[in-house]
Amino acid sequence: MKALIAGAGIGGLITALFLREAGIDVEIFERADAVRELGVGINMLPHAVRELAGLGLMPELDTHGIRTRELIYANRFGQTVWQELRGVDAGYDVPQISIHRGRLLGLIHEAVIEKLGRDVIRTGCRVEGFEQAVDSVSVRLAGHDGRSGRAQGDLLIGADGIHSTVRAQLYPDEGPPIWNGVMLWRGVAEWPVWRDGRTMAIAGGNFAKFVFYPIAADPERPDIRLTNWAVMATTGPRGASPSRREDWTRYGVLEEALPFVRNRFRLDFVDPAAIIQTTGNFYEYPNCDREPLPRWSFGRVTLLGDAAHPMYPVGSNGASQAILDAKSLALHLRVAGTIGEALSAYDQERRPATSGIVLANRQGGPEGVIDLVEARAPDGFGDIDAVASHEEREGVVRGYASLAGFAKRKE
Repeated sequence: MKALIAGAGIGGLITALFLREAGIDVEIFERADAVRELGVGINMLPHAVRELAGLGLMPELDTHGIRTRELIYANRFGQTVWQELRGVDAGYDVPQISIHRGRLLGLIHEAVIEKLGRDVIRTGCRVEGFEQAVDSVSVRLAGHDGRSGRAQGDLLIGADGIHSTVRAQLYPDEGPPIWNGVMLWRGVAEWPVWRDGRTMAIAGGNFAKFVFYPIAADPERPDIRLTNWAVMATTGPRGASPSRREDWTRYGVLEEALPFVRNRFRLDFVDPAAIIQTTGNFYEYPNCDREPLPRWSFGRVTLLGDAAHPMYPVGSNGASQAILDAKSLALHLRVAGTIGEALSAYDQERRPATSGIVLANRQGGPEGVIDLVEARAPDGFGDIDAVASHEEREGVVRGYASLAGFAKRKE
């Protein structure tokens, strides 16, 4: 069996590794001219880290990332709204990993080259469309040099992101991604260690949120961490078109991001304006998603990752869910009688689960607990339990963890 994969991002490359374990050959088509280690920080939740560890990647994750120990949700004054341990410190058998997205992609890319060979990835080669036959699927390809071509396999996996051409052919009338009016600015900077150097904080409510967590340590400089920061703020109406197209590599504008944090936050661990100004180049991305689909799999073609379920970047779930997609798809291809049956079973398992997360992220995901408290106590509080009970706050956070599939069972 041979699988064609559109897209060499995290989802596409991880899928290749899982398919290789299932004895399935792959060929990957990537529109960019190289697989580059771009981006900022990313969090990998324990259920996704477990799958990466099963592929033998745990040593590299530990070398290049941080085992997140604790997560703190706070209001804009730094008052704790919710606080909990994470990963192994919370009793999971694997950690939560905070890491540079580019380095994560790089170590997965290296694993693909080592296990499958460099030739399985064709860069500068975009999947333009596909045709299905009774016993095969073929894709139309376009290169940066203007040349066109075709490739044939037994199935096609569209892992080509929020602007997926595979999804566009399956749903030609869908239209562009949906913007909720929120702009996301993100960057990384070297910053002094806060607490134990393994703590993540998300502060602020409906007007603007500030995210702060370490993603890499340097043994030569134990008092410094490579630190990821993010600002999420409403800059337009929901459903409008963002001023600039969705592009993970687009640089942000300092003068546009600073007004949402300057003189607003009072945090004991960082001045948001200071770390933004220290960063240099950083990135912007409008919070976009798409409506959940009624179906991913059609014959020998299916979708995966952001092509299947693009979601707002809250709750640390985008890449984690793509990894779970890949594991599920490989498992069903291994045990099902036919490719059609395998893709249908994968669809039935993963689509409802991810659709729920997409919709929950529109309501703020677990970070909605901050919005809840801010709405009731916009100027801060003296007693958090008088604003929202422990049970009410726990319901927001734990409910999301159960929905996303990483809630730890109580002993």
